[in-house]
Amino acid sequence: MSQVTIFEMGLRDGLQNESRSVRLEDRLSLAQNLLKSGIRELELGAFVREDKVPQMAGTSELFQKIGKPAKNTRFWALVPNLKGFERAVQSNVQSIAVFTAATESFAQRNIGMSIADSYAVFKEVIQEAKRRKITVRGYLSTAFGCPFEGPVSAKQALKGVDQLMKLGVFQVSIGDTIGMGTPKMVEQVVKPALKKYGAKKIALHFHDTRGMAAANALRSFDLGARVFDTSVGGLGGCPFAPGATGNLATEDLVFMLEGMGVKTGIDLDFLARSSLSFQRKINRGLTSRYLTAYASQQKTRIANDSH
Repeated sequence: MSQVTIFEMGLRDGLQNESRSVRLEDRLSLAQNLLKSGIRELELGAFVREDKVPQMAGTSELFQKIGKPAKNTRFWALVPNLKGFERAVQSNVQSIAVFTAATESFAQRNIGMSIADSYAVFKEVIQEAKRRKITVRGYLSTAFGCPFEGPVSAKQALKGVDQLMKLGVFQVSIGDTIGMGTPKMVEQVVKPALKKYGAKKIALHFHDTRGMAAANALRSFDLGARVFDTSVGGLGGCPFAPGATGNLATEDLVFMLEGMGVKTGIDLDFLARSSLSFQRKINRGLTSRYLTAYASQQKTRIANDSH
């Protein structure tokens, strides 16, 4: 029985910042390997404008090719508005996410509307989703810092959490979009959020821009958080957030938690081999510290075996 839920975002939040689009076949292969490794919450893509985020083209085809999720597994898609929601419905998506920000500047740059307008749009989406028995998750970006407005207060972040909860999302993912958070800042947001809503309702989403993602995840775990967004290999970044680097690597978090005796349900060795295979397909190195060490050990083993 897993003690922590890993919410894998590599195929959406990870790939959206790649300079080149990844072939549909390679995205499908990665998704299938992630499922084989034990991932049960998998975000496959986004129904967004392809001229804005071309890497998400083919999301509908990906859902068609991968088929229905197995028992206790969910496939997710990000939808920005009712139009995106209708595309998701046409693709038989049963779990969607909506996305807003804690700061006005980032909301305008990222989703092209004010925070208040985003909630008005999401209210319609969530009402329609509930009518169709579709699960909705809410993302709150820039909860600790904004590339345009600087540090974000805990009060401001918690206001965003409350607003999303009032709309009726089943869970809010609190995001450190540009990796400005520190364990102390995290505590100021996560502790009251968990106290108010409980561990199943709150997820944490850390980027590793300043090397704080694992430390912030550990502090969140110590406070009682049990749901974490991660990205295979540390893929990620945000095309609308200057300087933002990849997400907390799935391999790094699994290694840390399993080393603490915390069950994640993930086969780390299989996951690492899958990540290295995908790394070759996109022809660039991934940033996961665990993966880098794993690859080095594999090369050493092969060299020793050849003697």
